[in-house]
Amino acid sequence: MGIEQQLIAAIQAGLQTLYGAAVEADQIQLQTTKKEFKGHLTLVVFPFLRISKKSPEQTAQEIGEYLQTQAPAVAGFNVIKGFLNLTVACSEWVALLNEIHLQEQYGITATTDESPLVMVEYSSPNTNKPLHLGHIRNNLLGYSLAEILKANGNKVVKTNIVNDRGIHICKSMLAWQKWGNGATPESTGKKGDHLVGDFYVLFDKQYKEELKTLEATGLTKEEAEKQSVLMAEAREMLRQWEAGDTAIYALWEMMNGWVYGGFDETYKQMGVDFDKIYYESQTYLEGKETVLEGLEKGVFYRRDDGSVWADLTGDGLDEKLLLRADGTSVYMTQDIGTAKLRFDDYPIDKMVYVVGNEQNYHFQVLSILLDKLGFAFGKGLVHFSYGMVELPEGKMKSREGTVVDADDLMVEMIGTAREISQELGKLDELTPEEAEQIVRMVGLGSLKYFILKVDPRKNMTFNPKESIDFNGNTGPFIQYAYARICSVLRRAASQGIVLPERLPTSLLLSEKEEHLIQLIAAYAVTVKEAGTEYSPAYIANYIYELVKEYNQFYHDYSILRETDTELRDFRLVLSANVAKIIRSGMALLGIEVPERM
Repeated sequence: MGIEQQLIAAIQAGLQTLYGAAVEADQIQLQTTKKEFKGHLTLVVFPFLRISKKSPEQTAQEIGEYLQTQAPAVAGFNVIKGFLNLTVACSEWVALLNEIHLQEQYGITATTDESPLVMVEYSSPNTNKPLHLGHIRNNLLGYSLAEILKANGNKVVKTNIVNDRGIHICKSMLAWQKWGNGATPESTGKKGDHLVGDFYVLFDKQYKEELKTLEATGLTKEEAEKQSVLMAEAREMLRQWEAGDTAIYALWEMMNGWVYGGFDETYKQMGVDFDKIYYESQTYLEGKETVLEGLEKGVFYRRDDGSVWADLTGDGLDEKLLLRADGTSVYMTQDIGTAKLRFDDYPIDKMVYVVGNEQNYHFQVLSILLDKLGFAFGKGLVHFSYGMVELPEGKMKSREGTVVDADDLMVEMIGTAREISQELGKLDELTPEEAEQIVRMVGLGSLKYFILKVDPRKNMTFNPKESIDFNGNTGPFIQYAYARICSVLRRAASQGIVLPERLPTSLLLSEKEEHLIQLIAAYAVTVKEAGTEYSPAYIANYIYELVKEYNQFYHDYSILRETDTELRDFRLVLSANVAKIIRSGMALLGIEVPERM
């Protein structure tokens, strides 16, 4: 039984003895004592005033006196108004560290055959352009969330839906056909997704030129758009693709193949992966069929022009178009089709969509529609809605080619990590191979940590220079602390010191050491909170607090130079467990930690 559980049981017994009242465990609130007060855990006594019929101070005093005499875990207490601050006995902290030390996967819940299956969708790229900074936030959040849900005992399937059809795809194809001169990734030396993205930007440039020429003849912008030959050709290409034209389909397959090769490289460098990839070109027809089945069952209705709609006014929303009058599908129809295919493939208990907050309404509607169509996960669908990410200079526009490319950003981050690490002398004793591996970990770690430490719901500004600082709330600060602990443990091993499996509970610890054990123990609760709240930021900011606390301890106390061997061994075990939690927590964020730095 953990320390908090012991105390809650003792408090329940105390309330029964003192006031003759049986109180449920969930009514007893214990929280970490604020740093300015003495103690480890604080009991809020206000909920018990109705049974004590006494003042907050007197009630707290009586409960404190009872616990000090009857609960071996309580070494002392103090009362501040209606708050009872409890000091836990030193032996309890050592016993707790012993327990954590034996668990290689402390804080992580293993999955079983009975574990619920959660599917997490993230990335969702278009095949007309390479991945950019916005995709980086999406991918990092999706991957980390999947790992956190897994750590909470869920079976997890990581999935991706690729937007590989539509007018935007045809724009790149048409531009390549007109101005590509047969260019390929091999002939140009460019990644396939970058090459296709260049043609998307080129289409937009030529389209704007055409509109300018038409407007110069006296046409309005709207009239010019209607008369655009280029846009008409792109629409015709889409029509031919949907009709199964073999030449257009072959071009589409070839260019998409280039893009997928490029995406795979980017995903690998980013350290994210998927268990199953779906393609809109395969799901949109499934969506049409499912909607037509819903129409037959009376879930949807058809208007006079032939279009199919869902009436959601009874759900407090409006009416939603599902099939246009010409029978073509909309995004909502595609999402219904994708959901059906996924439900056919997996026994999904919960579906989580990692998509930006501009799609909040879309997923509110999708949840209702899937529920009406009879999908078990429809009602409990989770839209993991996150804010936009920008650079200090402002917003990005992919059509104009002003996006921050994901590949370029990762290369830049690794390059910056190399420069800063060399300046600080952190690579001096490493082989060139080791140094390169570490700068990759530091560069990508700083990018990932900077993005994941922010509450996902908030818009954020990504500042590359700020993210790679070796001080403050950054990835490199945490990575360096981990490498430092590894160095201490290596030196201990070289001196023939073997870490004991169990420490003697008679040890006398400082307040700093007790609080560090308390903080290590809080990892399990943090992992649960991160899963419940769908927020990797809980993990990131917890690890930062743990590292800050450890660094103060490392500065104030000797480890290997400690002459008391029992105390020295305790501090080594303490350090090893801090390192274990850092490694585990950073892995949940998709971040590697180097053992040397």
